[in-house]
Amino acid sequence: MNIVKVKDTPVVDTPHKVDVRRLYDKDNAQAVHITLQPGQALKPHITPVDVFFYILEGTPEVLVGEEKIRVEKDNLVESPKDIVHCLYNNSDTPARILVVKAPKPTTQARLL
Repeated sequence: MNIVKVKDTPVVDTPHKVDVRRLYDKDNAQAVHITLQPGQALKPHITPVDVFFYILEGTPEVLVGEEKIRVEKDNLVESPKDIVHCLYNNSDTPARILVVKAPKPTTQARLL
């Protein structure tokens, strides 16, 4: 059994410049943990694979396509491949999100 502790996983340097930690990275899927401090956001981008966001803590705004909605914890949001998506934390508390991409992308996301 392999147990991955979020706090012991190193922060990955990404163009988004937020706390991103890669928890699972296999050919069939990739899972990352993102912490957005108040006022932080990802850059809008498009991924070549399906993605889902599971809100662990906070109430981030999630953009998928042209729809942007504040999402509470313990909810999952789907984002189909090749559609712009983004996460924003416009609240006054941190937001933690589990992001899963399946299958693991073989090309980089396209920043907008």
